[in-house]
Amino acid sequence: MARYRGPTCKLARRLGTDLQLKSGIRALDSKCKLATPPGMHGAKRGRLSEFGVLFRQKQLIRRTYGILEKQFRLYYAKASKRKGITGENLLKLLECRLDNVVYRMGFASTRAEARQLVSHRSVKVNGNIVNIPSYQVEAGDVIELKEKSKAQTRIQAALELAKQKPQPAWIDVDSTKLQGIVKLIPERSELPLEFNENLVVEYYSK
Repeated sequence: MARYRGPTCKLARRLGTDLQLKSGIRALDSKCKLATPPGMHGAKRGRLSEFGVLFRQKQLIRRTYGILEKQFRLYYAKASKRKGITGENLLKLLECRLDNVVYRMGFASTRAEARQLVSHRSVKVNGNIVNIPSYQVEAGDVIELKEKSKAQTRIQAALELAKQKPQPAWIDVDSTKLQGIVKLIPERSELPLEFNENLVVEYYSK
């Protein structure tokens, strides 16, 4: 499946926030002017219309998780058919993607890097290799890296970086074994607070 391969800084500037598309080894704002939109007339960020506000929030969530438009729309359709609140269901589906869980566990410094680890058959779920980044993890699943992958420099760097971030309460990680367990499916209070998923619901309702 095609992926965006352009400048990640450009995406962050367009949405005016850090999408965590880079490793975070140094502050993104040190080289990426988040307050200024990209382009020749970037210094002038125009006032958004109501639709623009809805569209931007949808793009923020989609870009953060690295999801293409068609796939994101399918996630929304699936979320709307589940019991409960559609917006929360959407975030839970995205958060429980295998590539995102690998990232949350600190085995990769970015979601893109985590996606690559999964695609390259470096990740096991309950002892079996899974190479589908969109694979939905469940409570009780054990996630680990293949033995020969554990010594990779980028993985060790990611583990060091992860020590600087709070670990989500819904996962438990043994950084020595490079193994983690999904204790439970996260509640809304355990998901990113910067998202306003209700705006996404409103966007697709129009």
